Amino acid sequence: MQTALRDHQSAAVMDELRALNARFIHNFVTNDVASHDAILHPDFINIWPTGQRSDRATYLKYWATAFDPEVIVYWDVRDELISVIGDIALVRSTNKCTRRRDGSEVTGMTTYTDTYLFENNAWKCIQAQLTAVAPEHYPPDDTIVSVYIEGRLQPRAG
Repeated sequence: MQTALRDHQSAAVMDELRALNARFIHNFVTNDVASHDAILHPDFINIWPTGQRSDRATYLKYWATAFDPEVIVYWDVRDELISVIGDIALVRSTNKCTRRRDGSEVTGMTTYTDTYLFENNAWKCIQAQLTAVAPEHYPPDDTIVSVYIEGRLQPRAG
């Protein structure tokens, strides 16, 4: 185990992982492939809610155009839960998303688990897995971490 992770639950480690989670989401909303590429492990894999797997190259190609602020009019991050076990971190959150198509809006939620590996003094995401959330399991609004409206990060209240 690397000595840089002396205290895995330290405030600094947790702050770093919260910042990585925020960056991961911001990269998505802004279609920032270069920034996102920098936080992915070379062996990264994505698992979609359907069970389909995407390798790193396919995933990054998708990432370049996946967020359209005219279609995805609301996006939030909520219910963040981070655990560190040795050199592995599990970063979990739920996204609420409202999509506008043909004049109607559809809202839903997806939970994700991003698995990070600490090596060479940096956290790199080795896997992202998405799971659709049934309405009866939606996390409440009081767990919201950040909100994007039409692709713009909203100031935090309070």
